Amino acid sequence: MARFREWRYWARPVPGFGDPEARLLVVGLAPAAHGGNRTGRIFTGDESGNWLYAALHRAGFANQPLSRDRDDGLRLRDAFVTAVARCAPPANRPTVEEIATCRRHLVAELRLLPRLRAVVALGKVAHDGFLAAERARGAALPRPLPRFGHGAEHRLASGVTLLSSYHPSQQNTFTGKLTRPMLDAVFARARAVLES
Repeated sequence: MARFREWRYWARPVPGFGDPEARLLVVGLAPAAHGGNRTGRIFTGDESGNWLYAALHRAGFANQPLSRDRDDGLRLRDAFVTAVARCAPPANRPTVEEIATCRRHLVAELRLLPRLRAVVALGKVAHDGFLAAERARGAALPRPLPRFGHGAEHRLASGVTLLSSYHPSQQNTFTGKLTRPMLDAVFARARAVLES
């Protein structure tokens, strides 16, 4: 894109970001081509990130509502943000193989978050990807598997509560499928889970 012509792109797998003592994990789909792939920080420098970090800020999980680049001073409190795929996928749709290949990174991050109590999955792919990562690390999962739905809540055997939300993509936010109050309600519920 012309507006990013002067940028030097990160163009490598994008790691998760946040508080290593987090009790809340937010799982997304993949870095955006001109967002995380450009800036090197997940959900940074794009509209989805603007929605996400503003919601995290309103819920008290972030010190500021915007995320422009890796050096913008953003700090997360009690939250960690990651994705099921680590590279910007062609046509913004990661393949099943790409998600499977990247799963080891999500599993490693889950092992590094011993205080985890709640997970917000942004979209069905993130919801399914988180459950697959839980299975890969040996966690017991219910049968049938918890179903995705905006506002759905599932308590897992591990004690973690899985909350689901529509992804804050422009496709969802421009059409009104996801509104700010809807996203805020999910993070308010995550806060309530952590405080219970």
